[in-house]
Amino acid sequence: MPLNFVDVSVAGAVTTLRMNRPDVMNAMDAALLEDLLQAAETAVADPECRVIVLTGAGRAFCSGGDISTGLETVNGEGTLDQQAARLRRFMRISERLYTTEKITVAAINGACAGAGLSLACACDFRLAAETAKFATAFQNVGVSGDFGISWLLPRLVGPALARQLMLDPKTLSAEQARAIGLVGEVHPVGELAGAVDALVGRLLARTTLSLRYGKLNLAETFDLSFSDHMDREARRHAECCRSAEAKRAASAFFERRAPKAAGA
Repeated sequence: MPLNFVDVSVAGAVTTLRMNRPDVMNAMDAALLEDLLQAAETAVADPECRVIVLTGAGRAFCSGGDISTGLETVNGEGTLDQQAARLRRFMRISERLYTTEKITVAAINGACAGAGLSLACACDFRLAAETAKFATAFQNVGVSGDFGISWLLPRLVGPALARQLMLDPKTLSAEQARAIGLVGEVHPVGELAGAVDALVGRLLARTTLSLRYGKLNLAETFDLSFSDHMDREARRHAECCRSAEAKRAASAFFERRAPKAAGA
């Protein structure tokens, strides 16, 4: 089924999803969200894909939900339960980005607000252009927040600061966002794509299994006791040690050679 509002490009093991409603700063309506959900689920299911890059067309990453025709436009008509279920289905986008074994990268090329910020927070890496602006923005339009923001943000910036940002929204510059740990890197606009490519290149040089298990270990940090976590950590680490990819990577490191891309 063709996508109208998300451009998908595949280059080897990297799939890039570009939200494409630049005339409204990639604001999310039901059509864009339907496309993005389909694109994200396809990328997650693709066995050849190892890295998913999420970005926006034009001057914005994503300005959040499109409220130009009303707050309930995305949720559609129906009862409260029906509207919540419809929204929850779209919110699987954040879930896919966060829980997939693949590495996810948000290339934040401009404004990143509301549910757009939620999607960025769901990614493993956030790289921003120096002109990007960040805001939770939900309270500005009388809503509490969606797409996982209230679960994701405290894990990135801490619970106290997350409360401040969510309940009393302020717009942050890219440098302010980096200072609080919301983004990892800030680059001049013309250098953002190159920085993303460099990061992706480093990731592809890692072994598939070590990245998968490393991400899973980190995702479980807040859900398990220390002892249970170490049980799983030990088994995963031992499994990595037995893999041919890890043995090649260790030899390259010991011999001070550049590692080959995983699978090469």
